Amino acid sequence: MTQTSTRPRRLSPAEVRARLGEPEAMVKAKIQDRIDEHFRLFIAHSPFLTMATADAEGRADCSPRGDYPGFVKVLDDRTLAIPDRPGNKIADSFRNLAENDGIGLLFLIPGLRETLRVNGHAYPTDDPGVLARTQIEAKEPVLAIVVEVAEAYFHCGRALIRSRLWDPASQALADEIPSVGEIAAAQFGMDFDPMAITQALEESYRKLY
Repeated sequence: MTQTSTRPRRLSPAEVRARLGEPEAMVKAKIQDRIDEHFRLFIAHSPFLTMATADAEGRADCSPRGDYPGFVKVLDDRTLAIPDRPGNKIADSFRNLAENDGIGLLFLIPGLRETLRVNGHAYPTDDPGVLARTQIEAKEPVLAIVVEVAEAYFHCGRALIRSRLWDPASQALADEIPSVGEIAAAQFGMDFDPMAITQALEESYRKLY
């Protein structure tokens, strides 16, 4: 007998809201349409964020971005600039923004449970003034992403508390999976040396800028 799989049932927005209930008034009130002094301070201390974009068909992508604390610059109370540091050159985010300028950011600060969410619209730039403001170690990025802020608000720390993300003991989880070199060699299905792949990655990490 051929076994067929069925997709889990899709809920409508009304059904989701019925199960979750309504957010408290304070939760709704915290959403702002600009970067105030508290958000500005958080961004100035954040060395890491995740950036979500989607193409015209709604195919989503989320990528990590990180550098020294404050690598994202607040140009004004409604505009941010994210430098594009050297990476894999796939350029998923740039391709998505060309089709759909919506963007979502999640800023983190190590050791802090709360996060900062920023949503809005974005586009790439090579504006000399913006690139000069985002240089690190006397090196300017080739491109930057300008974010026009529509929403900004702090998100409670329940997810980070549950995940124990900042608990040093959680780092032991990394020892329970194969190295990236071993995984890449298995995925490529060819005669690649896992150690050589790992060493190549480590060398690339040393050339951050």
